[in-house]
Amino acid sequence: MSTTTLDTAASPAAPRAVAEAPRRVRRRGESSPLVRAVVHGLLVLASLIATAPVAWLIYLSLGPDKDDYLHPGAIAEKMTFSNYAFVLQHTNFFKWFESTMIVALGTTLLGVVFAATTGYAVSRMRFPGYRSLMWVLLLTQAFPIAVLIVPMYEIFSELGLIDTYGAVILVNCSTIVPYCAWLMKGYFDTIPVEIDEAGRVDGLTPFGTFLRLILPLARPGLAVAGFYSFITAFGEVAFASTFLLDDQKYTFAVGLQSFVSEHDAQWNYMAATAVLIAVPVAAFFYLVQKNLVTGLTAGGTKG
Repeated sequence: MSTTTLDTAASPAAPRAVAEAPRRVRRRGESSPLVRAVVHGLLVLASLIATAPVAWLIYLSLGPDKDDYLHPGAIAEKMTFSNYAFVLQHTNFFKWFESTMIVALGTTLLGVVFAATTGYAVSRMRFPGYRSLMWVLLLTQAFPIAVLIVPMYEIFSELGLIDTYGAVILVNCSTIVPYCAWLMKGYFDTIPVEIDEAGRVDGLTPFGTFLRLILPLARPGLAVAGFYSFITAFGEVAFASTFLLDDQKYTFAVGLQSFVSEHDAQWNYMAATAVLIAVPVAAFFYLVQKNLVTGLTAGGTKG
């Protein structure tokens, strides 16, 4: 018996399976590397544009002469901190700082209290004219400051409040409270009404519910209102220069005018003072920055 062996040669044309690497699937909402690069480039450019004026101001403040801003290239060869020493030692800088903080903090405290209570009342209570109240507050923003100064000056003069911090605080609140009331009303609208109902079930009064339950939840909105009030009062010029007559009570914004005369302006001292003024504002921003973004976005989601 014979056995036949069949040799089957492998065909050279037989295809060989090649394992291809799986293609990476882009997730939903994920941008391409090119888009990310463009976005980051734009953000860097925007950051440079935002910080350039501040850096330029700091640079000018290091020039010892009042006319150095005309030849900024020469400042690099003679940088000095003498401008800061002059402002701190030979001006009323610390008096200006004290007055500014009194006005700014007083305006912030009073303005936020009025704005929060007004916004909560309109958001939760339905009393006659509650809609008209908010529109009246909005209408007050249509009047320019120059129109308000004369009647307010006459009122405060009759009350004996001219050249007092109280007058500046009250008049600042007249422009700050309307905006902050709308801001707080929008934020209170985002807080569920069931929280108020739970407070009433537990025996709390409306004010107790507002104070113990609502305000802790409204911290981001309060932070935004407080920051806006502080910044506005801190840099306000028209009211402060009108109602404060004593140079010992000048705020920073009014005190800067002392570096400007009819025929001259000491730009080096003004730049150094402006840099020093920015320090408390930056510190205040640092304290409330955690709640700023939340407060700015949450108030616009409802009502």
